Amino acid sequence: MSTKETENQLLQGTLDLLILQTLAFGRAHGHAIARTIEHRSEEVLQVGHGSLYPALQRLMKSGLITAEDGISENNRKARFYRLTRKGRQRLSHETSKWQRFSLAITRILAPVVEEGK
Repeated sequence: MSTKETENQLLQGTLDLLILQTLAFGRAHGHAIARTIEHRSEEVLQVGHGSLYPALQRLMKSGLITAEDGISENNRKARFYRLTRKGRQRLSHETSKWQRFSLAITRILAPVVEEGK
């Protein structure tokens, strides 16, 4: 597997996890999902439509989320997504994996304290 392919998988997996976490709070339409991720990351993470909607389709195809049509808070037609039981299980599993991964990176980035100094 090339570095580019590995990087793309990591980015897709991270976006999938963020979407699942966002939907853990209840159903939401695509624009609200993107806004929530951006807001909760203090605008560090920007989710474009070109990434969001393929990720939503991928998650639906995997049976992790479902979609239904409805009316948004702006009184417009929208597709609302929600977690399935399988999605909740995946969220729990992937969150644990991400937390272990993040802690490992944090340990590596922390300054090394030499003994005797």
